[in-house]
Amino acid sequence: MRQEYGDLPLNEPDLAEDWPAQFAAWLDIARSTGVEEPNAMVLATAALDGRPSARSVLLKSVDDRGFVFFTNYESRKGRELIDNPYASLVFPWYALHRQVVVCGEVERVTRTETEEYFASRPRGARLGAWASRQSEVISGRSDLEAAWEAAEHRWPEEVPAPDHWGGFRVVPQTVEFWQGRRSRLHDRLRFRHSAAGWLVERLSP
Repeated sequence: MRQEYGDLPLNEPDLAEDWPAQFAAWLDIARSTGVEEPNAMVLATAALDGRPSARSVLLKSVDDRGFVFFTNYESRKGRELIDNPYASLVFPWYALHRQVVVCGEVERVTRTETEEYFASRPRGARLGAWASRQSEVISGRSDLEAAWEAAEHRWPEEVPAPDHWGGFRVVPQTVEFWQGRRSRLHDRLRFRHSAAGWLVERLSP
């Protein structure tokens, strides 16, 4: 199916002074125009043997240090990020003919950051973090539901954050802002970290 994009440009003078400000501006537009789950992002990781995997996760916070999400450290993505701490993120804002692509190193957030975020989650989600052996094969849904009920009985009040659960931060080395244009002459402006600081580069589409 043929897709033609619009005439909305992305030129160098249009950019904010740094990537966090530019990302915040585009995220605000995605939210205000009704993009569904604008904080959803595709996370790509790779095992030590180079085999890639990708999945959608939710961005929970972003600042000049990077992009933060939370997961089970023993899941496939958790193990891959611990063994091979590099990742790429894609924010696919199709309705706006825009995407943001991030590449960088990965680090764990502090335990304090993990516990603060975990405490803000709904109780059911906190229990789910204990019940789910994420990415492991199970015999059926009944196993998962039984594990959730066991967790509910174990913690009738406060639910602590599991040791195997926490946050990762993707510390960007590049952040690319992509704007779809007619005739496939898309605008691609990339912030790239260098020894001299952040550089802005235009990429050919």
